[in-house]
Amino acid sequence: MNPALLLARVLRDPAAIAGLSAPEWNALWAVARAEQLAGTLAHRIAGLPIPKAAARLVADAVASAEQGRTAALWEAEMARRALAGLDVPVVLLKGTAFAAAGLSPSVGRTIGDLDILVPRDAMAEVEAALLAAGWEWVKPDPYDDAYYRRWMHELPPLIHRDRDKMIDVHHTILPLTARIRPDAAALLAGSVMLENGLRMLGPQDMLCHAAAHLFADGDLAGGMRNLWDIHCLLGEFGFDGLAERAAQHGLGAAMGRAVRQSARLYGTEAPAEWQGWDALDPLFHRRLTARDRWGRSTRKAVQLGFYLRSHLLRMPPAMLARHLWTKWRKGYRPV
Repeated sequence: MNPALLLARVLRDPAAIAGLSAPEWNALWAVARAEQLAGTLAHRIAGLPIPKAAARLVADAVASAEQGRTAALWEAEMARRALAGLDVPVVLLKGTAFAAAGLSPSVGRTIGDLDILVPRDAMAEVEAALLAAGWEWVKPDPYDDAYYRRWMHELPPLIHRDRDKMIDVHHTILPLTARIRPDAAALLAGSVMLENGLRMLGPQDMLCHAAAHLFADGDLAGGMRNLWDIHCLLGEFGFDGLAERAAQHGLGAAMGRAVRQSARLYGTEAPAEWQGWDALDPLFHRRLTARDRWGRSTRKAVQLGFYLRSHLLRMPPAMLARHLWTKWRKGYRPV
């Protein structure tokens, strides 16, 4: 079995670990780590009869995920304090939002940077407050700085000089040059207050953001984790109003593909109108499951195709050519 499909099978049905061979266990953990799903997997199979070596991995992954969750929530609190003097709504995004709200995708989830959404007209004062509180620029290059400020959906990334933690400050959820332009004002207006005074996106908007991040922006790297988020959120919030909200943001196609891929990989239950399989879905499935038993990326041609697609989604061809030429001259080479 494809190792990525083995991981999906065990996440869907933890009892499927029964009878795994040693090579299958190795492949399962290698892919889980590569896809940043080790903590999620560990929580899913904790307490089941497993080999002693695997039990140690499970315990370590559970502890690591809990430490990451604590660190992420503390970083959100630091941002809240830094921005408390501003009359600005601050909306947590992605993993930190899941953890702060106690949502099911947060169980064991790896959380990277702190992502927040604020109104675009408040970006300057938010930036000044964060700089005053100890965050510093990650990208000192003038071209990168100007590119972010003019064309991107976020400030250039910042890192805290003492805690070494990154923060991404968004004013919408897709680049301004992208073909799709989500309704940023609606995202803010529909956000929900949390106990600590920060906010999170409304349920349908949270799903739309996850679908946009996976299918309307990036190259699907780490897609299994993002799709697991979608699977869990659909199980938690359901489909009421989702099609209408996705259409409002221009994300109907992305949301539809997210549901179909989630159903295929994780067995997500979906109404009949969300089911089906279009001509490109098998290609997306191949990209999502492109891992070998060591967790390494495979299907390089497919991977390259999605890398190019991600750039074409982000900006028009002429602009993309100028941007890539400028980056090439400056010495940037894709990994």
